[in-house]
Amino acid sequence: MTEQNVPENKNTFNIPEVIPILPLHNVMVFPKTMIPLEVTGSASVLVDEAMTKDRLVGLIMAKKEQENIQPYAREDLHAMGTCAVILKMAKTAENRTQLLLQGLSRFSVEEIIEGKPYQQARIRLVDEKEVKDLETEALMANLLTLFDRILKLSPFLPPEFGPMAKSISEAGTLADLIASVINAPVEEKQKVLDTADVKLRLKELTKMVNHQMEVLELGNKIQTKVKDDIDKNQREYYLRQQLKAIRQELGESDENTVETDEYRKKIEEKNLPEEAKKEALRELERLSRMHPSSAEYTVSSTYLDWITTLPWHEATADNLDIVAARKILDEDHYGLSKPKKRIIEYLAVRKLKPDSKGPILCFVGPPGTGKTSLGHSIARALGRKFWRIALGGVRDEAEIRGHRRTYIGALPGRIIQGLRRAESNNPVFMLDEIDKLGSDFRGDPSSALLEVLDPQQNNTFTDHYLDVPFDLSKVLFIATANMLDTIPPALLDRLEVIELTGYTQEEKVKIAEKYLIPRQLAENGLTASQFKLTGKALSTIITGYTREAGVRNLEREIANACRGVAAQIAEGSLKSKTVTEKDVHRYLGAVRVPTDIDARITRPGIAIGLAWTPVGGDMLFIEATAMKGKKGLTLTGQLGDVMKESVAAALSFLRANACELGVNPDFFEDRDIHIHVPTGATPKDGPSAGVTMLTALTSLLT
Repeated sequence: MTEQNVPENKNTFNIPEVIPILPLHNVMVFPKTMIPLEVTGSASVLVDEAMTKDRLVGLIMAKKEQENIQPYAREDLHAMGTCAVILKMAKTAENRTQLLLQGLSRFSVEEIIEGKPYQQARIRLVDEKEVKDLETEALMANLLTLFDRILKLSPFLPPEFGPMAKSISEAGTLADLIASVINAPVEEKQKVLDTADVKLRLKELTKMVNHQMEVLELGNKIQTKVKDDIDKNQREYYLRQQLKAIRQELGESDENTVETDEYRKKIEEKNLPEEAKKEALRELERLSRMHPSSAEYTVSSTYLDWITTLPWHEATADNLDIVAARKILDEDHYGLSKPKKRIIEYLAVRKLKPDSKGPILCFVGPPGTGKTSLGHSIARALGRKFWRIALGGVRDEAEIRGHRRTYIGALPGRIIQGLRRAESNNPVFMLDEIDKLGSDFRGDPSSALLEVLDPQQNNTFTDHYLDVPFDLSKVLFIATANMLDTIPPALLDRLEVIELTGYTQEEKVKIAEKYLIPRQLAENGLTASQFKLTGKALSTIITGYTREAGVRNLEREIANACRGVAAQIAEGSLKSKTVTEKDVHRYLGAVRVPTDIDARITRPGIAIGLAWTPVGGDMLFIEATAMKGKKGLTLTGQLGDVMKESVAAALSFLRANACELGVNPDFFEDRDIHIHVPTGATPKDGPSAGVTMLTALTSLLT
């Protein structure tokens, strides 16, 4: 290996032709400058070997910013680097190596030599010839002037760099020193390193220093402006305080004082609980020290508006007349004996023990069974205000507990908002669709409801916005749900569940006659003499046009008939109409629910089972047929695994007991059997289908 001597203007180190290279990221090292560096991994091996030899390494900046890319291709590295000597090395406990490096000379990369665990490079040293002429001296003087201004503007550069730079007589060394210390992008610094010609290097560096100085001057200008604004605000504050004192001496009051006095009067008149009063007075004290134009003033005044308008002690007197309450409940709803009985029991207990806590009821049932409207009736029967919160799709805990006042636009949660709008601390509070609560990264609303719906804790419910306890024990909470499966167990444990089952056909007829038809007559501008619906027509609508546990769709169909008659009366073709069974088809169209059940079940191979659906019970038809074949069994209708096993069990039982059932024992030898469950697009599964399958097969084969 040949060696090259460093030119006399470098130092006495002998730099070899091939040296190990250390690619750097976002770090630049110039000749005759020192820099601390920390390395790990394969770079530590390179340093260890260099310390046992000549302590020389080649520092080259990588073009790509990815870490630990090995090996580096020639095009991934810049063409010019710096040869440096390791002055000091120290190993840390984290298996890292700390270095103090000094740059020696520029070099250009001639060739990358692959090696493990580090790479080497064949290099050519760049001989820098110092130039002593008038232009060079002018460039150096201008650069020193700019650098001196940067030192005065930048808080990060020590002033000692000024005398140090002025003591350097070599133009190239001066350029390298200034380039190494100023805060400039490494790409710009690499351009300075790449420039071997000293004059060109000084010119390139002058551009970079000029840009850096402009950035610092603009930053100082902005900082000065901000400081002047702050001083102006402070001056305005002092002047306003003096103006306030002058007005007090004159017996005058400013707008801020008037508003503060109004809040103080509201706090005293409201007779707030001790903790709430203490917090309100503390916030009022903060408000009195603020200027009305400040953002914090609005935050404090909004808080005081909320805390002084909540119904801390305002309550409506309960109607404890049990006979009158029962009459109101019966007027509004037909049937629903369980929830009515529970409300009457609550009234009776309240009459005997006025300070008793209200129950946490949960009405569970299919859609359209009157859960929400029953809440209105309970509030009317008790003589209380009513407020409803729709919880379907709520995913943010802050919807229940409120946002903290540190957030912009913060408000209390829906519980406190509902109490304020109800203007009473004992309303009937309906939590609608509690089974449809969600949760995400913002929290779990169902967990926040645990405190709200616990009679042992809700007397000190703390909303995040108010940050003071509010007594919810007087509120009568009623939750509604379509199913219990999606309600968390801890929340369900706090609820007194009352199930509202679907209505029978006779009950639907009564409800339609008593509630639905009169309501639709009023909504469509008809009178009882203009529109009548016979009993048979109503039964036809129930059985042929609706399939539901409640009466919501039934009311829609009655509304359709009312609108049809209203259109004829408005056109003048009718004066009144009694809709009979034959007229239903004209107003409502074709029958939507099959009514040929008797005809279907008389055919061999068809049996009826019972199925559960979200809207109540339903009939499930099982259809079996046989054809020529060899022991084939086909199942259709999207049957689940359990129902498929039920078919296999029924078929095995039939074959094992063929004689007793009057079936040819060899029926399966030359036949294929196909079992189908209609409404094939709907998945079906569940136990207890074996008997129905057996009935269909026996019917087919006997």
